[in-house]
Amino acid sequence: MKLRILTVGDVVGSAGLAYLGKNLRVLKREKHIDFCVVNGENASMVGMTPRQADDIFFAGADVITLGNHIWNRREIIPYLEDTAYVLRPANLAPQLPGIGYHTYDTVAGPLAVINLVGRCGMDFGPDNPFLLVEKLLKELDARMILVEIHAEATSEKLAMGYLLDGRASAVYGTHTHVPTADLQILPRGTGFVTDLGMTGPAYSVLGVNPKQSIATFRGDLTTRYEQAPGPCKLEGAIFTVDSESGKTVETERVFLHD
Repeated sequence: MKLRILTVGDVVGSAGLAYLGKNLRVLKREKHIDFCVVNGENASMVGMTPRQADDIFFAGADVITLGNHIWNRREIIPYLEDTAYVLRPANLAPQLPGIGYHTYDTVAGPLAVINLVGRCGMDFGPDNPFLLVEKLLKELDARMILVEIHAEATSEKLAMGYLLDGRASAVYGTHTHVPTADLQILPRGTGFVTDLGMTGPAYSVLGVNPKQSIATFRGDLTTRYEQAPGPCKLEGAIFTVDSESGKTVETERVFLHD
């Protein structure tokens, strides 16, 4: 049996949430999606609140993943402690709230989802994701395994893909908000893309108002990030996984826009 998994790039701000709510269920029906993972770590521009998590689930997500902005909205902490359907990076300090991986029931059998955060060019020092994922693979009983690495460096994400080629069903990157053109199936059967892109304002700098981003790079005095006005987009990828082998047999780029 085949499992069709939709992965959606970072949802940015209220505009991204609204666009997701308007389009995700329709997209799932049209593409015959069985399971959907959405990165929500920029739902409030930097972080995600419980209400925003509810909105993402209501839109049609099965699992929400997070990243380096997870603690910018501390009100999410009780939410993390009460559900297995919101994942924070597994390689954060183990005493922190929440979980970083879990196995979910699907129509095609168990699917494990692992959320990791990279270390290159990031502003903090989580545990080594390459060493941790090796340990997690030994603990998992599922044949189908999905791995998200929320990272800045393309090389770090590519290296994770090749490390897990033939051992994970699919590996994909988030965080940089710009979709990469390398959606593929690696030699041993793992679906891979370096970055999914983002869901939110189409004419923006990573979701931020271009004027504000330009001012930042000019060295001007700036304020807290503001989302850009105008039309929106949704970016992501679909991985079709064979439940018997656990390998990806087909990939498809997702790009919706106003």
